[in-house]
Amino acid sequence: MTGFLQSGQRRDICVLLAGDPMQAQALKTRLSEHYDERIDPDAFYRALDALERSGFVETRTEGIHDVYTLTDAGRDRLATHLDWVRDNVEQA
Repeated sequence: MTGFLQSGQRRDICVLLAGDPMQAQALKTRLSEHYDERIDPDAFYRALDALERSGFVETRTEGIHDVYTLTDAGRDRLATHLDWVRDNVEQA
């Protein structure tokens, strides 16, 4: 597996985007609520950019907002990661 999911924040972004496409601010808010702490905006946008450059997240414009969605490649990589987690938890 490549390093795209080595960052917990990138993994969690992919998990949230596996449901529905989201605007960046809504995505950042959901992460902040999950972590119960403020998310550094620069780190957040770097993570989104890295996922987009890797082809796992794509952006489209709806009105004046950018909306992020998980690509098929992102879904596949996330599924592979979740299988790995499930296998290791079941062995514990």
